[in-house]
Formats: sequence, C-alpha cells, structure tokens
Amino acid sequence: MLDELRILAANGLRYADNEYDRVRYARLRELVEEHYGKALELPDEEVRKRLRAELGHITPKVGSDGAIFDDRKRVLLMRRADNGTWCLPCGWVDPGESPSETVVREVMEETGLRVSPQRLVGLFARPASAEAGPHGVVSVLFLCEVESGSLSCSSEGLELRYWEIEQVPEWHAHHELMARAAREAREELERGDRP
Repeated sequence: MLDELRILAANGLRYADNEYDRVRYARLRELVEEHYGKALELPDEEVRKRLRAELGHITPKVGSDGAIFDDRKRVLLMRRADNGTWCLPCGWVDPGESPSETVVREVMEETGLRVSPQRLVGLFARPASAEAGPHGVVSVLFLCEVESGSLSCSSEGLELRYWEIEQVPEWHAHHELMARAAREAREELERGDRP
C-alpha cells in the first residue's frame, strides 16, 4: 500500500495543475516517506533521498531472474546476504539493457557462471510489502543454460547451492513460485512441448 501511495503522490506532484493539489500531494509524499522509514527502520532523510531520486512517471521496477537447473533437476539458488533467504540469481534491469542481457550479467555477477537464456518462462508481478521491499516489481524470468564458468559467490550472497525446490528452507519473496514455473518450463522443453 505504501508503494501505491508513493506513486500516487509522486505522479500527482508531476501532473498537478494547481497549487492546492501540489500541497496535498506533497503532504501525502511526506507521510509515505515517514511510514517507509518506520517500516524499513531507516532515517526519514535517507528514505526521502532515495524515493525522491526517482524521476519521471513512477512505475514498478523491472527485474530479471535466471533459473538454472543441474542434471538432477535441482535449481541453483543464492542465499541472500541482506536477509538470509534463498533466491534465483536476479537483479534490476539497467537503462538501455534488455531483460535477457540483464539475466546474463546478473547470473555472472552473482554466481560466476556464463549462461544463455533458453526460454522466457514468464512475467511475475509482486506488490511492495514489508517482506518483499519498498517497490512493486515486475520480474522477467528466463530458463538459462550454463555455457561456462564455475560457481563463485558474490558479496550479495552468503552461499550458492543447487536445491530440490521442495526442500528450500526459506524462500525470498515470490521466488518459489518462479522456480516452480521454471521447472515446469524445463520439463516441457524436455518433452518437446511448444511454449
């Protein structure tokens, strides 16, 4: 809900055509920043700086995720340094970068593996929440194949490991849903089914 209010306030400030509306949207933005600070345990000034840095019409963030399976049909996951949950290799799409380019870059950065995206599994929307973070996200999920490299954890992770999906102790945000969808896509490819 905070992310939706933040977006309404930011877009309202951008498009308001009278001073009264601008004052109201500015106050709404201040309230959102205050509550974000409490929810994320960050100083108000830090929250304000981060949220006000976003320019233009505010939309959800776009991320790209890679699903990599081993010969035993286990999925490669990283245990996140920020909260200890397990996630697919993933990251934000940079300006001028396609989601498929992002997944190649992010997998290399987070795992040391060079991959090629084999199939678009799907798009997954996740609203902002205390557990998932302050921004709504649209994740672009690719089924990837390893071309070269060896596993090497980045500073963003504590551990890399191939897991049976049902045995993962604690998933990050909506990554279990994505891992299951990727496993289904992989099985379809193995059977020769068309997407």
